Amino acid sequence: MTLEQLQTAIAFGAVAPTLYAAHAVGDHWVQSHTSACAKGDTGAAGHRACLTHVLTYLATCLVAVLAVTASLGILGALSVAGVVVGLAVNGLTHYVVDRRKPLVFLARLTGHGGWIDSGDPEAAYKLDQSWHLGWLLVSAVLTVTL
Repeated sequence: MTLEQLQTAIAFGAVAPTLYAAHAVGDHWVQSHTSACAKGDTGAAGHRACLTHVLTYLATCLVAVLAVTASLGILGALSVAGVVVGLAVNGLTHYVVDRRKPLVFLARLTGHGGWIDSGDPEAAYKLDQSWHLGWLLVSAVLTVTL
């Protein structure tokens, strides 16, 4: 293992759990009730609510990643491009599914339509969160490797 690979692995070990924690805070504590209720609505108001949520969510992720990596003395291991691309992928994928109809479409496409249509009050939330967490992993890899 080279020194560069070790530094990347250390950065990933810091960034991945930081994004996970920031996701939980940004998606549940920072998101306003108004955005949570309206982000799936049709029309401009729904798009605006979702965009507002995603921007505050990304701000939470950015502050967390910068604060944690700076406090650990590894901020220099990240590039501006990596942080920007990682957050962009995170934000774009977050926005798409939080519009709600794409989540239902993806659920049906992947054979989970029965679950999402079953009336299980946790189905949409669990599919939403697992989608976000999967993309957080991709975002963390991009953040530390670009």
